[in-house]
Amino acid sequence: MAEAGEQETVSLEESTDESEEEESEEEPKLKYERLSNGVTEILQKDAASCMTVHDKFLALGTHYGKVYLLDVQGNITQKFDISPVKINQISLDESGEHMGVCSEDGKVQVFGLYFGEEFHETFDCPIKIVAVHPHFVRSSCKQFVTGGKKLLLFERSWMSRWKSSVLHEGEGNIRSVKWRGHLIAWANNMGVKIFDITTKQRITNVPRDDISLRPDMYPCSLCWKDSVTLIIGWGTSVKICSVKERHASEMRDLPSRYVEIEYSEGESLFYIVSPRDVVVAKERDQDDHIDWLLEKKKYEEALMAAEISQKNIKRHKILDIGLAYINHLVEKGEYDIAARKCQKILGKNAALWEYEVYRFKEIGQLKAISPYLPRGDPVLKPLIYEMILHEFLESDYEGFATLVREWPGDLYNNSVIVQAVRDHLKKDSQNRTLLQTLAELYTYDKNYGNALEIYLTLRHKDVFQLIHKHNLFSSIKDKIVLLMDFDSEKAVDMLLDNEDKIAIKKVMEELEDRPELQHVYLHKLFKRDHHKGQPYHEKQINLYAEYDRPNLLPFLRDSTHCPLEKALEICHQRNFVEETVYLLSRMGNSRSALKMIMEELHDVDKAIEFAKEQDDGELWEDLILYSIDKPPFITGLLNNIGTHVDPILLIHRIKEGMEIPNLRDSLVKILQDYNLQILLREGCKKILVADSLSLLKKMHRTQMKGILVDEENICESCLSPVLPSDAAKPFSVVVFHCRHMFHKECLPVPSLTSPTQFCNICSAKHRGPGSAILEMKK
Repeated sequence: MAEAGEQETVSLEESTDESEEEESEEEPKLKYERLSNGVTEILQKDAASCMTVHDKFLALGTHYGKVYLLDVQGNITQKFDISPVKINQISLDESGEHMGVCSEDGKVQVFGLYFGEEFHETFDCPIKIVAVHPHFVRSSCKQFVTGGKKLLLFERSWMSRWKSSVLHEGEGNIRSVKWRGHLIAWANNMGVKIFDITTKQRITNVPRDDISLRPDMYPCSLCWKDSVTLIIGWGTSVKICSVKERHASEMRDLPSRYVEIEYSEGESLFYIVSPRDVVVAKERDQDDHIDWLLEKKKYEEALMAAEISQKNIKRHKILDIGLAYINHLVEKGEYDIAARKCQKILGKNAALWEYEVYRFKEIGQLKAISPYLPRGDPVLKPLIYEMILHEFLESDYEGFATLVREWPGDLYNNSVIVQAVRDHLKKDSQNRTLLQTLAELYTYDKNYGNALEIYLTLRHKDVFQLIHKHNLFSSIKDKIVLLMDFDSEKAVDMLLDNEDKIAIKKVMEELEDRPELQHVYLHKLFKRDHHKGQPYHEKQINLYAEYDRPNLLPFLRDSTHCPLEKALEICHQRNFVEETVYLLSRMGNSRSALKMIMEELHDVDKAIEFAKEQDDGELWEDLILYSIDKPPFITGLLNNIGTHVDPILLIHRIKEGMEIPNLRDSLVKILQDYNLQILLREGCKKILVADSLSLLKKMHRTQMKGILVDEENICESCLSPVLPSDAAKPFSVVVFHCRHMFHKECLPVPSLTSPTQFCNICSAKHRGPGSAILEMKK
């Protein structure tokens, strides 16, 4: 048990409601508990005058001169009749075996609680204080002090006699004394003194702070926290005095000890005594702090305090505080905040979650708690999730769709929700939100066919993703038209990417009644591979002609499987001149093609371009004949014919007197083209001559280089080493530019008609003769 503070009387004054309200907002530092049991019985007939606290028991003095020993719960263990008048003070030694008592009639008694040792003394005035030596149980420490106008020390001397000595006097009545170890502290009107009983020296004097306070009205309270720390409470101030040993170098004539005023942690237990009540004041712990916060409805702070000190709290549980907080928020109508707090407070407790959900249902706030429901750990009963989904389905389709999208499909019975959505669609069959949500539910249930059909009806962007993700190609074989109508580009790409799953033939059959979609499909197929759609190339001619003429000519050019006669027939029927010209040209009927260009298109530039491509003299002749009576065509020919046909052939055929637009400019261009051709020829000739000369010089340099001949080289005719083994013997070797080597005698004698000698091997292989460049003799 900790040290205790004493107070003879506590007067309670009434305060205004306003001040009480202000004080209630500040948390008290201590908690209070009335000491009951035997104390209640005593104070019904008597009044408390003083009390002393020991580790083992309490000692209570009364106005009728009684001393009671009590346990910590207030039960009476012993009773002593000391005096007929008020007990002023009780003092106990540390062992709890000896007690000192002084009373208003001047009596002082020191006696053993468990044996007969006893001291009695009566003074001629009331004795207000008494203090026995803390170690009174020892024979060497049979001492106690009393206070009045003097501080008297009583000591047992030889032959068990008691003698007294004055420790202090002259400063008014001594009103409080506390003895701890070898130190005695007392208070009088001037201040507090501390006396060292071993050295018989006074250590210090702590003056009174506020001298305006009357000592008899505001008595000093002393309490030894430990053997060296004294707590002084006087008026409105509290001082903590620490007794320390003085260093030997500082002692001189000073006491061996001195006192400092420092900081001390708060006491854990106090007893407040009034005539009719005894109250135990204890330090408030974290549980008490949480109690106060809950009382003030500061649930957020209480929850935080409990979480921080969860290892130290004993009476509270975080969960209980959290549940009280949720209840408080619900009562205040703050449903969204209450629902959000459920996540943190309820955690993984499925039973509590379900309880809260039903409570929110009772107050019509299921929507508030729905965003915070656990979706994995823990998982609540399917009925809980279904109940919330039904709530949204009745009043909020968008919220319902959001929950279906966010909640995993295995949280609830999917078939139950599907049926509920179907029932609502009977009333509103075109509601896109419900239809899309139903498709998602079908997807969760792996009913991809129904989901796909809804997505296609809604033209939803996730159609193709759904098909790829779940490999639904078998389900779309009869829905190709819907897919193409939705997004033909994506649909065709998907069909072509998965040709192994949906054959070209199947696609064409499904699109039989939609030729425009057939064209889109076949066109992309042809772009990817010119050969895969071979059976449909004839059909494509009609499709291109009908829906995409700009791509018809590129198709005719790139296709190697297109029936030309069929294509020519179609193009001729539709009067597609460019395509017909191309087909006639490809079929070898260039003259008809040229005629069609001239007669149908009337485009001399195109006709000239066509003639240039064909590079056929007869076509140029036909072109000239057709153009000879058409001055604009003659102008075009004059401007372009010069580089392909002799312009004279055209000029000679022009009738005299015919007016030809821009004839002068055309003739000038012909001359310029002619001059340009001459210049080009001369330039080419110069380049050829320069290149020939450069190559000749290079060949000459190469042929002038030496050639290594050693023992490894052999005669290409006799296959013997070219060089003899005996270098002293004479020899003759012929080496050609082609690096073939022969003995002189192995070569045939050159004829008179062809004196130049060539390599037999290179001449035989028709590589061109290589004349000998070296003849070695020795």
